[in-house]
Amino acid sequence: MAEKLRGEPVLLLLHGMGATGDVWSPWAPLLEERWSGRWLAPDLAGHGRSPSLPEYSFAGIADRVAHGLAVADRVVVLGHSLGGVVGLALAARHAGVAVDAVVGLGIKAVWTPAELARAGELAARPVSWFASRDEAARRYLRVSGLEGLFPPDHPAVDAGLRQVDGRWRLAMDPAAFAVGAPDLAALLAATDAPVLLARGEHDPMVTDAQLRAFGVPVVTLPGLGHNAHLQDPAAVLALLETYR
Repeated sequence: MAEKLRGEPVLLLLHGMGATGDVWSPWAPLLEERWSGRWLAPDLAGHGRSPSLPEYSFAGIADRVAHGLAVADRVVVLGHSLGGVVGLALAARHAGVAVDAVVGLGIKAVWTPAELARAGELAARPVSWFASRDEAARRYLRVSGLEGLFPPDHPAVDAGLRQVDGRWRLAMDPAAFAVGAPDLAALLAATDAPVLLARGEHDPMVTDAQLRAFGVPVVTLPGLGHNAHLQDPAAVLALLETYR
């Protein structure tokens, strides 16, 4: 990891539900070229190599992220979906973490009772086991919403899997699905950091109108979907230029 330059913020990349920090690995060459300071892409609690929590909340996940930062770090957060909410919770935390700005990409702003019930059902399911890595990898890509963006044999998929006694499972703790719907208005009111909300033009999970209702700047990325950060990393990285 590059040495942080004095005064340069740390870029904190936070993944979405079901994914891991390795989802940002395709960004490495671009960041080497366009980001002069350090960047971090941790696994959120209950994902990848990060231990689970007894109970999941956005604040609890943000606390786990905060413990991986140095007190002196100034942070610019780019969070996708769940990671965007965690970034806002980190900025609202006001306890030893200096957040300069948050860019939230593809945050689902409105949840129906049926969607919350479905998330609760997923959280209550036991861990599924698979006989082969390929089967587990394909399930991982579906659960994380990354199907079609990474092939099953991609190295970034490995972080989302775990092998135990010859069987395979997803590394994610299913209970993380129970984190619930974010109170975005409260999170935004609790932070003084600049916030930008963004979405891909074809993202089915959130609309421009839903994001604009929060009274913060909103950017729509033409031609992109929910995983805009993987479809066009340069376009998403450009959203951070104002905050460097």
